[in-house]
Amino acid sequence: METPNGETLLYPILGDPIAFVKSPQQLTVRFAELGHNGMCLPMLVHDGDLPTVLDGLEKVDNVRGLLITMPHKRTMFGHCATASETSKLLQVVSVVRRNTDGTWHGDMLDGIAFVTALEKQGARLEGARVLQVGTGSAGSAIAIALLNAGVRELILHDTDESKVKALASLLSGLNRGHVSAGPPDPAGCDVVVNATPMGLSHKDPLPVGAELLHSSMFVGDVIAGHGVTPLLKAAREAGCKTSDGVQMVEAGIDLMTDFFLGT
Repeated sequence: METPNGETLLYPILGDPIAFVKSPQQLTVRFAELGHNGMCLPMLVHDGDLPTVLDGLEKVDNVRGLLITMPHKRTMFGHCATASETSKLLQVVSVVRRNTDGTWHGDMLDGIAFVTALEKQGARLEGARVLQVGTGSAGSAIAIALLNAGVRELILHDTDESKVKALASLLSGLNRGHVSAGPPDPAGCDVVVNATPMGLSHKDPLPVGAELLHSSMFVGDVIAGHGVTPLLKAAREAGCKTSDGVQMVEAGIDLMTDFFLGT
C-alpha cells in the first residue's frame, strides 16, 4: 500500500525553531515498521500562535497526536483535558494524543528519553553526583528522571535563579536524592548535563567551562540536529564519555510510539 493515502493518520510536531528536528523522519519510519499508517510532519508554529493552530488541528479528525517542542510545552499543557502525573507536576507536555471524546491527553517524555540515552552510552546514575545546567520545561523533566534513576545528589544551575528555587522546592517533595542550587562548576561531579539551548549556535558560550571538565565525568547534552556541540567537543577532548540530543531523540522514538499507539 502506497503512503501517504486517504487513511494516513497525522502526528505533527509543533515548535519554533523546527528546521533541525529529527523526530518526523524517525517516527514515520517506526510507524511503517510497525505496520501503522501514520506520519509525523514538522510544523513551524511561532510563540503565541499555538491556540490558533490547535483550533484548526482539533477539527482535523485524522490528526491523532502531536509532538510538542519549545516554546509550546507549557502552553500546550493548558489545552490538555487529562495528563500524566509528571505532566501535572511540572505543568508541561512533550506529546499529546486524542482521548475518545476528542480532547487531548498529555505526557512529558523528555526526561525519560534523556536518561535512557545517558545510560545506553554508559553513564552510571545510581548514587551519582550530577550537575545540571538548565531548569526549563525539558530540564525539569530531566531532573525528575535523574532522581528516579537513583542519583544521590543533584546540583541545579540556571541564570534564572527563581526557576532553580522553584524546581528545587518541587523536587524536594519527591523524597529522592538531595537537590540543591549551585554554580556551573562540575568539580566532584560524576555527570554533567546541559539542559539549556546553549549550543544551538556555535557562538554560544559553554554551559560549563571547558577547563573544568575531567575524563572521569560523563557529559550529556540535549541539543540535537547541530552536529557535535561545543560542549561535547570540549568534553571529548577532555576524555569524557558523552551522550547527545540525537541519541535522546532516538531513545524517545520508542516512548512516543508506545504513547501514540497505546502499547
